[in-house]
Amino acid sequence: MIELEGVPELIDPVMVAAFEGWNDAGDAASTAVAHLDREWKGEVFAALDAEDYYDFQVNRPTVWLDGGVRKITWPTTRLSVVRIGGDKPRDLVLVRGIEPSMRWRSFCNEILGFAHELGVEMVVVLGALLGDTPHTRPVPVSGVTSDPDLARTMDLEETRYEGPTGIVGILQEACTHAGVPAVSLWAAVPHYVSQPPNPKATLALLNRLEDLLGLRIPLGELPEDARAWQVGVDQLAAEDSEVAEYVQTLEEARDTAELPEASGEAIAREFERYLRRRDPGPGQPPGGHATESGDATYLRDTSSGRTRPPKPGRPEAGPGQPGGPGQPGPVRPPSDGPGDGADDGRTEDSDPRTDDDGPDGSPSQD
Repeated sequence: MIELEGVPELIDPVMVAAFEGWNDAGDAASTAVAHLDREWKGEVFAALDAEDYYDFQVNRPTVWLDGGVRKITWPTTRLSVVRIGGDKPRDLVLVRGIEPSMRWRSFCNEILGFAHELGVEMVVVLGALLGDTPHTRPVPVSGVTSDPDLARTMDLEETRYEGPTGIVGILQEACTHAGVPAVSLWAAVPHYVSQPPNPKATLALLNRLEDLLGLRIPLGELPEDARAWQVGVDQLAAEDSEVAEYVQTLEEARDTAELPEASGEAIAREFERYLRRRDPGPGQPPGGHATESGDATYLRDTSSGRTRPPKPGRPEAGPGQPGGPGQPGPVRPPSDGPGDGADDGRTEDSDPRTDDDGPDGSPSQD
């Protein structure tokens, strides 16, 4: 039984989750949830027991120094709550962790237990896959659900995927069986430049989440990071004629496939996002804000003795290493494409194409 007496009643809460690993190409999804947590100053109120779900030889704990005292951070999944202010405040329950190594059904049941106790109205799971998409074009983001009614009312795709799946697919199905509306948002990351970070894919996921929930998310330096990432990949690709030719082939396929998308509906959707960013509405500060309250018990579970685990300090790659500051990572030749194996950040949706695959080569998402 999960008791959260230290957490106040939430307002129209939506749970947003992402997991590092197989469903997180370029770390795009987990970085998106981390961005929400950072911008809205979320505080961790619960963490799943690492012993129950993780193989520590696969995801090793880290040792760090706190004022000369050695401490250990265990790989796990943490939950935090952020309140978005304005005329119509609402709460987001953020779930960020690592894809578990074992006991996936128990893992999902525990997440759903928190969702039930907090009164969560919908679960949105973010994911990223490797696909045949050029880095020079907007990042494709697909919204899928197992709920036919939700697909119709929220203009989403009803998933038809069959094949191996990750924790994103398992959690979505667990929500469906529990009667909790659930949506998955998938960003396609170019397979030839798959190393994290990928701020352009993270930005695309956040933009789609804005549209889905009707929020305005403060983006901070993310748009500039995305532009710098694309410039860096442009320079790396230009150094290899084969890669440059391959990128051009992907661009032509993508442009041909998306000609019908240049419709009045697509243009109107982009214009609405532009207006929303210019005018957040009366009484609402730009980008929303985290509630600052004198209530010291907010997000604390004092009854159960649950303490907040320290936020892990994620090690950064050093200068010159793939994924280091300002480094978009190596551009792989076309021969190192989507068939590299399951450990390269691909999801179940990046398996060999089916008849439902789009003309641009991007698979249907789950």
